[in-house]
Amino acid sequence: MSATKNVQNTHISENLRKLHAALLDIVAVMNRPQRDEAMIQEAGIALDRALFPLLVGIERFGPIGVVEMADRVGRDYTTVSRQVAKLESLGLVARQGSAADRRVREAVITPRGKAMTDMVDAARDRIGRAIFETWEARDVDELVRLMRKFADAVKDEPPTAA
Repeated sequence: MSATKNVQNTHISENLRKLHAALLDIVAVMNRPQRDEAMIQEAGIALDRALFPLLVGIERFGPIGVVEMADRVGRDYTTVSRQVAKLESLGLVARQGSAADRRVREAVITPRGKAMTDMVDAARDRIGRAIFETWEARDVDELVRLMRKFADAVKDEPPTAA
């Protein structure tokens, strides 16, 4: 292997460590219960913090089965099933049979739930604008482009090392 190739590999490895550290920081912030509480408060909605990520996830990814939703939020499917039932009792989601597999019941957002997630989106917009207030528009555009590219690359099965 050439010296140039070694330098490139070292540089990539260093950047991967930095990327991993940044992602850990972001995930830690996003997993803080206080963060969800702040979003709920900013949105002006009345919702149990534990139900918040499920409501948003059902709106974004629905119709969605409980097992898939549990996988997305990193919770046990029995817990998610109870929480989805609570969202259903609040009139925020409904359950229906899956078009692909009638044995599976999927959660879908109701108009009342959609109105609530619209309020969350407006709050997220206000908070995001404050975060990016000092950024150049092109930097925000580049971040969004690269984050989407990265998310698309990692969302499926992880590639094996060559």
